[in-house]
Amino acid sequence: MISALPPMLALFMAIVCEVIATSMLPKTQQFTQLVPTVVVLTGYGAAFFLLSVTVKVVPIGVAYAIWCGAGIVLVALISWLWYGQKLDLYALLGIAFIMAGTLIINVFSKSLAH
Repeated sequence: MISALPPMLALFMAIVCEVIATSMLPKTQQFTQLVPTVVVLTGYGAAFFLLSVTVKVVPIGVAYAIWCGAGIVLVALISWLWYGQKLDLYALLGIAFIMAGTLIINVFSKSLAH
């Protein structure tokens, strides 16, 4: 049963679903294309469900910080690789700070069961 998943696995799966959904947003052409729209809506629905599984155990602020941080970094990487979008020095610096914050939470926070 999905609600019995280990919380960090559920969080990882939520991140993957959210990244897929967000990365597909341009393909929906403002929700006029059926298949990409279904992928986006399904991805976001699964992401929020899996996040709800995570926050049964992990504090919501910590879970959301990890979810957002990882999602931002991965979507930025995909937008650069897949859509050819450019990232300037300040975007890269900001992303580096987000990565550092997410790493600090995962390695040092006592809010997570390690």
